[in-house]
Amino acid sequence: MAVTLENCLVIGISSRALFDLDEENRIYEEEGLEAYAKYQIEHENDILKPGSGFALVKALLKLNERYQKHLVEILIMSRNSADTSLRIFNSIAHYGLNISRAVLTGGASLSPYLSSFGVDLFLSANEDDVKQAVKDGFAAGRIYTNKIENFDVMKEIDQIRIAFDGDAVLFGNESERIYQEQGLEAFVENEQRKANQQLPKGPFARFLKTISDLQKNMDVQHAPIRTALVTARNAPAHERVIRTLRSWDVRIDEAFFLGGLPKTEVLKAFDPHIFFDDQKKHSDSASKVVPSAQVPWDNETD
Repeated sequence: MAVTLENCLVIGISSRALFDLDEENRIYEEEGLEAYAKYQIEHENDILKPGSGFALVKALLKLNERYQKHLVEILIMSRNSADTSLRIFNSIAHYGLNISRAVLTGGASLSPYLSSFGVDLFLSANEDDVKQAVKDGFAAGRIYTNKIENFDVMKEIDQIRIAFDGDAVLFGNESERIYQEQGLEAFVENEQRKANQQLPKGPFARFLKTISDLQKNMDVQHAPIRTALVTARNAPAHERVIRTLRSWDVRIDEAFFLGGLPKTEVLKAFDPHIFFDDQKKHSDSASKVVPSAQVPWDNETD
């Protein structure tokens, strides 16, 4: 019987999102590829420290153990060559991560290979790769690699918590464009008039649906995955959002309609293991308090 990933949640993650490779990236940017490759080979037996996406990946892989099913597949997707990748694999083995598949492109773009593996979510610190992935229709985020005070990447996680912005992340950017171009009054009027019309799907709609379908087969009282919508919308623009999620038959465990208030305090309270927002100013501030990734859906709205 052929091996397939069709019934799995497939996460593609770059080596710099999984491990702390800031120093190695500095060598690459300042001294070039040859110096980077030399450094990696010379240090291939030195274990890398966990990066921003490590805790999330570790927790997702534990779902396979908890349910004794292949629910999640983690792929390493890196611009490293095979020759410079041994340090990554040695670090994966050291931490006991059940990751066996990898895409190593030797400097080429990763985006063409996302469909080959049916990737549901792509996390990378490389902005060009993420932009291309979103353009190609995939849920993708440029993960922040900065250190967060009091966030323990090695802490055991019993419940995975994922937070999403609304417009231009879960939903299309049609409404956000109206707000940017015509102002708040036009935005509110549009949302009231279209309250019974579904919002168009954004780059993370399919990913949320996949998560929601997983949740349906899990214990509600002790759910290992919990989701939240954290949006600048408020009443009366909330109704269209609620009706859209209902029509998609997806579950959002918590929702915060903030009406323009800063998101950081709510995010600190929800304590997600990853938060996705399209606007750089919001994801920049969020990244100081929780692991975050920017979704570059539309640079004109940054």
